[in-house]
Amino acid sequence: MQSLLFDLDGTLIESAPDIANALNIVLKEANRPTVTVDETRLLIGEGVARLVEKAFAMRGGVPEASILAAHVARMNKLYDSALTVETFVIPHAKEAVAALFAAGHRTAVVSNKPGFLTEQIVNHFGLTPHFHAVQGAEDHLPKKPAPDMLFAALEKSGGTRESAIMIGDSAIDVAAARNAKMPVILVRGGYTTAPVETLGADLVIDHLGHLHDALQLFK
Repeated sequence: MQSLLFDLDGTLIESAPDIANALNIVLKEANRPTVTVDETRLLIGEGVARLVEKAFAMRGGVPEASILAAHVARMNKLYDSALTVETFVIPHAKEAVAALFAAGHRTAVVSNKPGFLTEQIVNHFGLTPHFHAVQGAEDHLPKKPAPDMLFAALEKSGGTRESAIMIGDSAIDVAAARNAKMPVILVRGGYTTAPVETLGADLVIDHLGHLHDALQLFK
């Protein structure tokens, strides 16, 4: 059976509203203009620290390292306290993952979101029983697009690199898959600054309800 590595934000869940809410508190406290949910979607994907850095760059410039670190810590605290207020599972995602898990595929989440937050969100939405592993960001692992987190998820889930496929929504997911030397399927409607068809995926699907049929092309 195939080993399926799923990105979280923009692939399985729509999390931009809650991320924007926390981020805008940080920006307001720093006397910076706030960002819209659509602008926030363009910032997601490289982890919390990069998200905060890019938001400040968008709204007047990046502060010195010590001040930026304090803003990142504040962002983590705020987001941790309101992870799932407006966040929801993207249509077809839960059903697709549940069916693939039941069919015997090795399934895992691979997210640049901090590990403890990733686990909380996956558990909150009842997705935990459908994954063999949940891999969030850890201090000792380089984040996507480095391949390290993908390999860690495969090890935890009992999957193999030879059968692995990355499923995501962004250029970062494509780059991570390429660095891991595995195929990648992208889902439309996620967090990307460019048309999803231009990102270099092996296949693009409209939603995860089409994933089962898409996987047949990789056997």
